[in-house]
Amino acid sequence: MSGGALLSGRVALVVGGAGGIGAAIAEAFCAEGAAVVIADRSRSAAQERASAVGARGAVEMDVTVPASVEAAVAEVLEGHGHIDVLVNSAGILTEAPLVEMSLEQWQETLDIDLTGVFLTCRAVVPQMVRRGEGRVINIASQLGIKGGRDLTHYSAAKAGVIGLTKALALEVAEHGVLVNAIAPGPIHTPMVEGITEEWKKAKQAELPIGRFGTPDEVAPTAVLLASSPGGNLYVGQTLGPNSGDVMP
Repeated sequence: MSGGALLSGRVALVVGGAGGIGAAIAEAFCAEGAAVVIADRSRSAAQERASAVGARGAVEMDVTVPASVEAAVAEVLEGHGHIDVLVNSAGILTEAPLVEMSLEQWQETLDIDLTGVFLTCRAVVPQMVRRGEGRVINIASQLGIKGGRDLTHYSAAKAGVIGLTKALALEVAEHGVLVNAIAPGPIHTPMVEGITEEWKKAKQAELPIGRFGTPDEVAPTAVLLASSPGGNLYVGQTLGPNSGDVMP
C-alpha cells in the first residue's frame, strides 16, 4: 500500500469486514484515509476489528435478514451522512457433491453469498444514485467463472454475484455509481480452512504460481476500484487476483 490518502474523505461500508478478505480490505481502506465502518453478523467481532485497524465504526448486520440490513445501513447513514463505497464480502463456503447436497445447504449458501449482496446493494445504492456518485465492490470468486468440484452451490452463488454486478453496473453507471467485482482465487482465510486438505492440495497443484494468495494481496484491488482516478473506468468488470487459476 502507498500509505497515502487515495480514499481521503470517502465513507466506506465493508460488509463481512470482521475477518478474511473483508478485514484486509477494511484495513487497506483505513490506511488510505477512508472513514470505514465494518459490518458483521457479530457486532463484537466487528468492533474488535474496527479497533484493530482504526475504523470509524462497527454495525451488526445479518445479510440474510432484510430488516437487519436496512437497520445497519440506516445506522451508518445516521452517523456519517452518506456511503461512498460499499464492499460486499460476507460469505460462507461448504463442500458437498450436488447429488448429496441438501436443499438447506444449497439455500444457506445462496442466501448469504448472493441474496445478501442483493439486499445490501438495494439498501445502499439508492443514496449513491441520489448523490450522483459511489462505488460498489462485490467479492465473487474464480469458481463463479470456472466452477468447482463439490462446490456447485458456491459456484452458482458467485456466478450470480458476477451477473448481478454486470446488470447493476448497467443500471446505475449513468448516475455516477460504478459497480465491479473481484473474483479471487484460493486465498488463505478462515473460510477456506474448512475445506478438506485433499481439496486444497489438489487446487494448489493447479495454480501456475503454485500457491494460494493472502487477503492482503487482494485488498489493493479493492483500493484501486474505490479510488479516483484509478477506478474511474471500471464498469461491470470482474478483476481476478487468482494466482493464474483463471485467465479470461
